[in-house]
Amino acid sequence: MGQTLTGLLTSVRAIAGRPGTPPRARPGGGPDPELLAALRHCGDHLADLAASGPLTDARRTRLIASIGALTTACSTPGADAFDALLRTGQQALDSGGDAGARLALALGDEATVLRARSKGAWRLRGNALDALGRSEEAITAYERHLALQQNAAASRDVERRIATLRAAGDRIDEALALVGGGEGAIGAGVDAGAVRLSRHLPAADALAAFTELVRLRTAERGAADPAVRRLAALYAEHRRLSDRDPMADPLLGGAEPIGVPGLRRFLAGRTVCLVADTPHTAEQEQRPGSSLAALIGGYDLVVRCDAVRHAAPTARTDLHAVTLRGDSPWKGPRWDRRATARLVFGDPLPHWRLALRSRLVPGAQDRVGDATLRRPLHDPALLAEAADADEPASTAFTVLRLLDFLGTPARVDLIGFEGPAALPPREWEWIGARTGRTDDTAVRITLR
Repeated sequence: MGQTLTGLLTSVRAIAGRPGTPPRARPGGGPDPELLAALRHCGDHLADLAASGPLTDARRTRLIASIGALTTACSTPGADAFDALLRTGQQALDSGGDAGARLALALGDEATVLRARSKGAWRLRGNALDALGRSEEAITAYERHLALQQNAAASRDVERRIATLRAAGDRIDEALALVGGGEGAIGAGVDAGAVRLSRHLPAADALAAFTELVRLRTAERGAADPAVRRLAALYAEHRRLSDRDPMADPLLGGAEPIGVPGLRRFLAGRTVCLVADTPHTAEQEQRPGSSLAALIGGYDLVVRCDAVRHAAPTARTDLHAVTLRGDSPWKGPRWDRRATARLVFGDPLPHWRLALRSRLVPGAQDRVGDATLRRPLHDPALLAEAADADEPASTAFTVLRLLDFLGTPARVDLIGFEGPAALPPREWEWIGARTGRTDDTAVRITLR
């Protein structure tokens, strides 16, 4: 990959020049200046990738291949490289991170100059600005896209995204009005100017400023103050809007999104068991009169995790939890096992959204965990633990930690987690510290 990357960088520099070189006229109908500028941006990104060491991320590999296709199109006389430009921008977005989003924005900028009436170019620019948290600029680009889009059905997701971004900005405006004065305002105390909150800030900066504003006002007036409670509610709404669209996604097949409060209510006062998916457990569960089948049937909620290969398709599943893994988690098998509720854990957010839209089966679940539940171990609003790339948590352990954090189930038991289904030692250590009782059969563990 190193030689391929170096060779591609050499080809890009040969066509487009090095950083800082002015656009040059190319005889014989060569690439447009905007395409040459786009290639220079790609060359800069390739140079950064080459300096970062060996490439093991498939998403970056796909981006490099896309840059290669764009380079070929730009060097082929008479070829139309515009579509390759848009594809490269989308691959840059898909590669993740701020660097990928910045490259996508640079390519989107060149694309909108090259073809000002391209709805795809404006959509790319809007998506890149959105990924960088520049919401107000993203809205402007999305609106340009909508003005050019004639297909109403194809524009609905953009319309929803605009509504979400505007609603998030409106929460900030209301919070500032609440702090600044007017009926019900919190009033003077901590200098409002000390917290530089604005809907025009990048999303991460706005969230940090909003968090600080709530902290300061709570410390000043107390959490019981009505205006402080309203400020906290606006903050919670802003956070939810930052993670998901407010409107139900029609691709969820009628399932109801459920967040942290809804999951608490769903679990409250109920007995819960996590059942390991092993051949032995599945066989015992299906055997008429089996003591294990009777044991599982006595719980209020039965939880199963990931791909359930051994349990019968009709085996009761009240909560199904799955963790997205790999570079293209949206390409996995669809989740067609019937469950009352389904939780999908995964990051980054765009991949999580795409996986839900690609793998959920309409009618297979009544509720779907929303974005506030997609990474409970690492979300600052929940467990706020540092991610461990070398030893990611199992799905069963993530569910256990989430249930333990929520604290509303009457009892949580593990059934069948021994032998091939045993959890890693680090996870067993956490479980062991909280084990209230282990049955003689060694298949049932009760957490306090």
